[in-house]
Amino acid sequence: MRGWALTELSQHDEGIAQIRKGIEDWRATGARMYGDYTLGLLAEAYQKAGKVQEGLAAVAAGLVEHEETRGVWEVELHRVQGELLLMRGDSAAEDSFHRALELARADERKSLELRAAMSLSRLWRQQGKKTEAKQLLGKVYDGFAEGFDTRDLVEAKTLLDELSH
Repeated sequence: MRGWALTELSQHDEGIAQIRKGIEDWRATGARMYGDYTLGLLAEAYQKAGKVQEGLAAVAAGLVEHEETRGVWEVELHRVQGELLLMRGDSAAEDSFHRALELARADERKSLELRAAMSLSRLWRQQGKKTEAKQLLGKVYDGFAEGFDTRDLVEAKTLLDELSH
C-alpha cells in the first residue's frame, strides 16, 4: 500500500518498485488471496507513470489471478485496462469500460460503477457524445445518498458540471 501511496504522490518509479517487491514478498508466502487486487494496484501505478505496456501486462496477470482465485477486483482491472488502452489510442478502451460497468452493476458495487461511468463518460465527451456521457454519469451519481465529499463523488460532480456546459 505504501508503493501505491507513493504513486499517488507522483513518485512513480519508487512506488512501482515497492508494489512489485510487495507482490514478490507476498507470493513467497504462498498467498493467493487478493492477488487480482494487488496486480490492479500495480496496473494503476503503471498507468499513472505512463507505462502502458507494463500496465496492460499487470492487468492481464490480474485477470488470470482473478479467474484462478475468484478475486475481488475484476471491475477495476477492466476499467484500468480501458484507461491504458485509451492512452495508446486503442478503440477497445470503450469495450473495457462497458465490461467494467456491466460487472459493477451485476455485483451492485456502486462505487466501482461510478468509476467505470466516469471513465466511459470522459471517453464519450472526447468523442462529442456529451449528452450520453451526462445521462450515464448522472444516473449513477444520483444513486448515491451520502459520501458526497469523497474523492470519487467530488470528481464525478466536477465532470457532470463540465458536461453541462
